[in-house]
Amino acid sequence: MKKHFYIYSPSGAVRDRAAFRRGIKRLQALGHEVEVDADALSSSQRFAGDDATRLAAIHRAAASAADVALISRGGYGITRLLGKIRYPAVARAIERGTQFVGISDFTAFQLAVLAKTGSVTWAGPALCEGFGVGGSAEQVDGHGHGERCVPDDIMEDCFNDMLLGRCEGTGWRLPVQHPSVKVGAKPGVVWGGNLTILTSLLGTPYFPEIKGGILFLEDVAEHPYRLERMLTQLLHAGVLARQKAIVLGQFTEFKLTPHDRGFSLKTVVAWLRSQLKSPVLTHLPYGHVATKVLLPVGMHAELLVDGREVLLYWG
Repeated sequence: MKKHFYIYSPSGAVRDRAAFRRGIKRLQALGHEVEVDADALSSSQRFAGDDATRLAAIHRAAASAADVALISRGGYGITRLLGKIRYPAVARAIERGTQFVGISDFTAFQLAVLAKTGSVTWAGPALCEGFGVGGSAEQVDGHGHGERCVPDDIMEDCFNDMLLGRCEGTGWRLPVQHPSVKVGAKPGVVWGGNLTILTSLLGTPYFPEIKGGILFLEDVAEHPYRLERMLTQLLHAGVLARQKAIVLGQFTEFKLTPHDRGFSLKTVVAWLRSQLKSPVLTHLPYGHVATKVLLPVGMHAELLVDGREVLLYWG
């Protein structure tokens, strides 16, 4: 199952070079050929090179004929490039078999590609946070205690399924406190990604006009009130009401304060449900977490819910 990976950096500069090296070694240990873009480790301010450098890296990834074009990390920067990306070249690369995979800031690229070409990309790990985790036990606490940290097995299994062309869907269980819901097969286009990035594209040519879709969302280091503010913007713009379902992934690394007085992520979810007729589902295993599934951005799928069991099937 040897595959050709092309590693490039279209967003933030790689600061954790040890994770970058571990990620490459992990892919090689899995039997893959890894090609690293010439500017993958470039740095300009917070970016992986200036805009021209990162734009050229995207186009080299599209021309690489690799099986997988995998970003090194997220961060910020792709929105600056959207007006200059050669979308037909990206679409041709996807048609030839290159799978573009990434997370976080990569949402901007994925939604722009979907809006401009209708081509499918994959929401999944980045090299450093997905395959480059870990180090030796000695690095855990300095005394050799603790387990060796390796890439999450569920994430790797999902990634392997994508490589083999047998990634046909994902399922998960809703929490016990989730309102009881039964949803028959709801067909729609799977789309979404990072909530902050997605909201920032609203009103631009790079925001897909999806009606009857299955919208998945995640975010990191955003307080619940900021999440609600972005969801409110999508609500007032009519985006959420046009979807068959809203699927919430993982929202992590935020800190509540005494000022919140009980306002929490659960508050936001309950409020969102009160505003929509479509189901709002939670606990999708996707986001800035180790255990994540891969999701096809732009592919038609069916969503089924029976009690606490959810199935999203695109096979």
